[in-house]
Amino acid sequence: MTCQKFCVALLHWEFIYVITAFNLAYPITPWRFKLFCMPPNTSYDLLLPAGISKNTSNLNGHYETLPEATFNSNGTYFSNLSSQTIFHCCFWSEEDKNCTVHADSMEGKTLVSTVSSLVFQQIGGNWNIQCWMKEDLQLLICCIEPLSKNSFKKYDLKVHLLYVLPDVLEESPLVPQKGSFQLVQCNCSVHECCDCRVSVPAAKLNCTLFMYLNIASAGVVFQSPLMSVQPINIVKPDPPLGLHMEITDSGNLKISWSISTLVPFQLQYQVKYSENSTGVREADETVSATSLLVDSVLPGSSYKVQVRGKRLDGPGVWSDWSIPSIFTTQDVIYFPPKVLTRVGSNVSFHCIYKNGNKIVSSKKIVWWMNLAEKIPESKYNVVGDRVSKVTLPNVNATKPRGKFTYDAVYCCQENECHHRYAELYVLDVNINILCETDGYLTKMTCRWSTNAIQSLVGSTLQLRYHRSSLYCSDVPSIHPTSEPKDCHLQRDGVYECIFQPIFLLSGYTMWIRINHSLGSLDSPPTCVVPDSVVKPLPPSNVKAEITVKIGLLKISWKKPIFPENNLQFQIRYGLNGKEIQWKMYEVYDAKSKSVSLPVPDLCAVYAAQVRCKRLDGLGYWSNWSTPAYTVVMDIKVPIRGPEFWRIINEDTTKKERNATLLWKPLMKNDSLCSVRRYVVKHHTSRNGTWSEDVGNHTAFTFQWTEQTHTVTVLAVNSIGASFTNFNLTFSWPMSKVNIVQSLSAYPLNSSCVILSWMLSLSDYNLMYFILEWKILNEDNEIKWHRIPSSVKKYYIHDHFIPIEKYQFSLYPIFMEGVGKPKIINSFTQDDSEKHQNDAGLYVIVPIIISSLTLLLGTLLILHQRMKKLFWEDVPNPKNCSWAQGLNFQKSTDIL
Repeated sequence: MTCQKFCVALLHWEFIYVITAFNLAYPITPWRFKLFCMPPNTSYDLLLPAGISKNTSNLNGHYETLPEATFNSNGTYFSNLSSQTIFHCCFWSEEDKNCTVHADSMEGKTLVSTVSSLVFQQIGGNWNIQCWMKEDLQLLICCIEPLSKNSFKKYDLKVHLLYVLPDVLEESPLVPQKGSFQLVQCNCSVHECCDCRVSVPAAKLNCTLFMYLNIASAGVVFQSPLMSVQPINIVKPDPPLGLHMEITDSGNLKISWSISTLVPFQLQYQVKYSENSTGVREADETVSATSLLVDSVLPGSSYKVQVRGKRLDGPGVWSDWSIPSIFTTQDVIYFPPKVLTRVGSNVSFHCIYKNGNKIVSSKKIVWWMNLAEKIPESKYNVVGDRVSKVTLPNVNATKPRGKFTYDAVYCCQENECHHRYAELYVLDVNINILCETDGYLTKMTCRWSTNAIQSLVGSTLQLRYHRSSLYCSDVPSIHPTSEPKDCHLQRDGVYECIFQPIFLLSGYTMWIRINHSLGSLDSPPTCVVPDSVVKPLPPSNVKAEITVKIGLLKISWKKPIFPENNLQFQIRYGLNGKEIQWKMYEVYDAKSKSVSLPVPDLCAVYAAQVRCKRLDGLGYWSNWSTPAYTVVMDIKVPIRGPEFWRIINEDTTKKERNATLLWKPLMKNDSLCSVRRYVVKHHTSRNGTWSEDVGNHTAFTFQWTEQTHTVTVLAVNSIGASFTNFNLTFSWPMSKVNIVQSLSAYPLNSSCVILSWMLSLSDYNLMYFILEWKILNEDNEIKWHRIPSSVKKYYIHDHFIPIEKYQFSLYPIFMEGVGKPKIINSFTQDDSEKHQNDAGLYVIVPIIISSLTLLLGTLLILHQRMKKLFWEDVPNPKNCSWAQGLNFQKSTDIL
């Protein structure tokens, strides 16, 4: 019987010896497990304390009885052990009620035994252990904490972790070489537990790491069995950050937090929250998203929330709980509390109103806009007993009022409004996007301005686009897949975006997205085909010239290489100066390369520019070309030679007569466009014809020796001499022909003199007159005018000095020569007084006529007033007996 009991004790205590060629490694779990240790070579009977049944466990590890008394692990049991004593340990977790001991036998074999964990709890050293990888996936941490705080002193406790991490991913041998383990000393002085840290390379996160613990205290060494773990399976994320709570547009409480960016796998989250309003509501939910909606939110409620995370699709360690966050709802709940929308849309607001401790019925709620305008009840809608809804159709753009860039929507109880309100932001997002393709067809530049958009603090603007394979659709729409485009703000307040390279025939659908924390708005989309918005390069080689002999402004150019479409051209030209008055001319012939235009002044400098555009009207006008300027040059021979006159100087002593020719320089319009020199041609009967070049001089003197001497003055420019010229014949016989019978001069004022004359009949062919005047007794320059032969009266406009005496001479010019002049040396006195009197009449007569007209008007007005006064004094015959029977109309006629 004794032998039978002993055998049973052996079976129940520790002995199922398995002799094997390798050791077993305990797999580390993601949760906390326990390490139990006891002295080696200790029999089951001796180690069991009083009150513990020897039949504590069976081979299957199931509890049969519970201890009747507890064992105080105060360390007294270990006091008699030597310093070389090694406690062999086993692991236990909540999922395994037995411990498995791995110990080396004397023969070097491995002894494996299974013992009830309750025994280890009572007689050995016990520790809580948990290992995990930090979120950064660089550090493995193991925390060893004694179960009994009084059993081991921290200052006497030394813990070492020995580990080995193979270099390959394949399953490693379970018995690493003894010398391959690396030693890590754990820190037991700071935390409540001993902290052991192992650096794990990123490339070995999926490898199997082997390790065991040596725990030394009071001269006793506790050695754990061999442990194994894949670091990637025990990752412990950091607590979630950015915990945030808000009321959603649907009236729920949204709890949200930030997602971790360090872990390479998706996390699941556990959310625990408590609500304290009229009562207390607690909940604990697990979600895979980074947010959770809580319904049935009431005004005046307080929520306390915490979140933790763990790997979703595999083993892992729960993170610590986040810092508690508290959110309290207001007495009036608006959902949505803020709305961002576009002009013309419909907007709805809901509200729950709490007055004191009572929620106001939705039927008693009214709505106001900015506390200045009551919203009509036709726009209300009751959603349950507590929730009221208002819908604002076709909203207009918000007009900023000082610092307020929104409209305040108030939910009120009849005429009592809470100070809290909902905010309505309405933006006009009609943004015009203009694009143009450069003349080289290599890039497209799009520009858009925000001047028409109300500035919204915290908003960002972004151009988004979608490129279709070919052309644009009839009605552009916002595509679900789009790309952002970088745009840069220019100095003029316009954003500029450049597409390069481009697809000329693709359709680029573009719109502006306004991003804000309240949401995003998109401007109406526009579609652009780069080939349809080309701005060509300006025409090159632009030249401007006045054509020789024709006298037209010719402008020529060379069309740009791109685009290959037919082009139209626009030309502007004008006289060069500070402010050019441009004239426009358009050319629709795509093959044209030049145009000739009439201009009024052929001898002026003209500026000309050319630009082009597609002939079909698509795209833009190019920039104006660089200005081209004409060069002033002679285009024809002068139209005519100069008009000239002569002065005869006769020396009676020498019996010589000298004739001096005088002429005025030709104007540009007559010279076309310059005169380089003048040539005087002579013709006499004896000497024939000859010419003399007088250069640029305007006077020429020659000796008159023949009876008849004809001279002609020619104007010469770079092209040739003038064709039409004036001739003057000097003839002694003709100088005695007198046809001017009388000549009179009448001064009108200091700047005008009237000359009139009378002629006698003559058989000679009269060509014209030369009128000559000068101041007597002075060697002043003689002034002269050429006057047509049909004129009998002529006005001389000059500056006449009243105290001076003037000589007037009238020469008849015949084809045969110059006739005898009529000369007067003073003004005509009799007629002068008559002209002055006539001038006085011209002034007096209009004054007399005006005075008579004024007098007549006065008499008419006076007559009307007299009639009115008379009838006011005449009594009414109906009221006066003496006036009845009298004929007042007759009296009026007499008046």
